[in-house]
Amino acid sequence: MSLTVKRVKNLLQAATERRVLVVGDVMLDQFLWGRVKRISPEAPVPVVEFQSETFMPGGAANVARNLTALGAGVGLYGLVGEDDGASMLRRLLEEDRVDGAGLISSATRMTTRKTRVIAHQQQMLRVDRETNDPASLEVTRQMLDAIEAELDSTHAVIVCDYSKGAVTQELLDGLRALCKPRDIRLSFDPKPAHQLDLAGMSLITPNRGELFALAGLPDESTEASLNAAVTAVQEKFEPAIMLVTLSEQGMLLCPRGEKPTLIPTVAQEIYDVSGAGDTVIASFTLAIAAGASPDEAAVFSNHAAGVVVGKMGTAVVTPRELSGSFYV
Repeated sequence: MSLTVKRVKNLLQAATERRVLVVGDVMLDQFLWGRVKRISPEAPVPVVEFQSETFMPGGAANVARNLTALGAGVGLYGLVGEDDGASMLRRLLEEDRVDGAGLISSATRMTTRKTRVIAHQQQMLRVDRETNDPASLEVTRQMLDAIEAELDSTHAVIVCDYSKGAVTQELLDGLRALCKPRDIRLSFDPKPAHQLDLAGMSLITPNRGELFALAGLPDESTEASLNAAVTAVQEKFEPAIMLVTLSEQGMLLCPRGEKPTLIPTVAQEIYDVSGAGDTVIASFTLAIAAGASPDEAAVFSNHAAGVVVGKMGTAVVTPRELSGSFYV
């Protein structure tokens, strides 16, 4: 599988005329940067001397900003609290040109926040603050009604499930019912611990661990066990395409009815894999919406992921960086 630089640029140009809706669990990613010079006298743990702090949209919000970074129009739907985290997330989304009008605020929730402590390019600790109660039927219907109003100008929908409450079976069933008759592609990033009926998705993007969890099989670290897990998930949910991310090994493209194809990673250096899966589902879905074949979209997303893992934090890839990676 290969893509010419000219083809990549053509897809990127077509992407600027596409609109994608992202639905799911939005988060605020907080990074505390510092350095370690000593061990605490209170306990055998490193003392991180604070140097700086940054915030980035995370979860479904990071998928949305990956799409806008590549030039697409984006609408974002999810749940936030009525708190400082929500205010900061909305401000960051505005800076990234993401339409966050679809975010629903609730006084009974807190905005999901992941705080990572990083020293010397290594993550030392993560603290999660969240409310993961499932969205009510009323809130789900509110989201579906708002999404339906946008579908005439939408080319694809991406659902991001991190088991934080926004994605319910009712939401997924409603999206299927809205997208299928309109021939709108529906991509899904699964969380196997949150058991949902994923039948009939256009695309699902599990990592290796998620694949085996969805299949209900043990990972024996062999090619045979990987192929068995792929077959089991395909038979269970019948996705049109499954794209399995395999970390440093690359990704496995599994179109329904065809033999899986391994696509080796193109990453030159790996600093941080945080959010790499967000980049994969965003770039693959956008490439398909822009006219790419599944093979082309897999190469496109593989290069996009190869760029972001070379950055620290939940990063995005720009069109220049993506097209430039094909010269390497």
